[in-house]
Amino acid sequence: MTRPADTEAARPAPHLRIVGDDDPHAPWPDEPDPWSDPWAPPTPAPKTAPTAPPQAPPRPRTTWTAAELMATTFPEPKWAVPGFFAEGVSLLAGPPKVGKSWLSLGLGLDVAAGRPAFGTVPVTAGPVLYLALEDTGRRLQNRMTKLLDGRPAPAELTLETECPPMPQGGAQLLANWLIANPTARLVVIDVFAKVRGTSAPGASAYDADYAAIGHIKAIADHFAVAVILVHHVRKMASDDFLAEVSGTNGLAGAADATLVLKRARGKADGVLHITGRDVDEAEHALAFQPDTGSWLLLNGPASDHTIGDTRATILSHVRANPGARPKDIATATGLDIDLARRTCSRMAEAGQLHRDATGSYTAAISPDTLPIP
Repeated sequence: MTRPADTEAARPAPHLRIVGDDDPHAPWPDEPDPWSDPWAPPTPAPKTAPTAPPQAPPRPRTTWTAAELMATTFPEPKWAVPGFFAEGVSLLAGPPKVGKSWLSLGLGLDVAAGRPAFGTVPVTAGPVLYLALEDTGRRLQNRMTKLLDGRPAPAELTLETECPPMPQGGAQLLANWLIANPTARLVVIDVFAKVRGTSAPGASAYDADYAAIGHIKAIADHFAVAVILVHHVRKMASDDFLAEVSGTNGLAGAADATLVLKRARGKADGVLHITGRDVDEAEHALAFQPDTGSWLLLNGPASDHTIGDTRATILSHVRANPGARPKDIATATGLDIDLARRTCSRMAEAGQLHRDATGSYTAAISPDTLPIP
């Protein structure tokens, strides 16, 4: 049979059971693959008895008495990247061209290969699905060539450049892949807008945003897998990084974690702001490596890397010598005494240092001084 031209009109419409319209936790039954090629030659009959197809995990329990709940031992959350991305839905937002796709593809490669994420964070290797919905195979190949830097491509990474909206078959595609890969560690959807689908008639913007995340969260929770949704931020900046996420509060409210990648000044190229249900609120300084396209985690608090060299020098000394005075700092670091005095005063006004009544300085305590769990 001659295959017709590969056009949208020539492709048969997939027949899918839409997961989650009535019950987002309903099991996903075995169904024909809607993405199979109808013009491909028939598959020859197997010579041996077929093995049982993989099955979806059982539906998680959702009801207990108080006594039963207290007597239950729950497993710890599965981390795709410890301290950053746990099982459930994580919203990764940032401005255009900040490097979100480089970051997310790099994470996919690292987790699939079992290499340290961000250069230093140990991970457990496992299958990864990367939906690169704004890219082509050629562009992905070019990026991977740079990111791999001569290393072999991991066989556990699956890349897909097409996926229908979640309510129109995307959820089934995602569930089918997770059923076939029961040890999956990570799913990346780049970008979220490509799969969110249309809003229900009459739904408020908040309800529509919450439902769009909830559709994917039901699958992430059912399979206990980490799902990263790459998203955009508003044009207008805000002191609260959650307020910068494009859309209503329904997006961050439905997600298990929200991460915002911002450009930074100083030694860091970006700061990753994190908050979530299973992850501590934190800020991590990252450096972009243009030769390999990789994002590397910088040691220490983000504030150490996002300030000028003079402030970084003073902050490092004060952390090691609490109660230091500007004269002591200047003597120990070689800074001019007047420069040390002015900079210490400005850092105290900015909340980076604390000045007591005697004129001595200590480092201010902030969330980004917490260690990575």
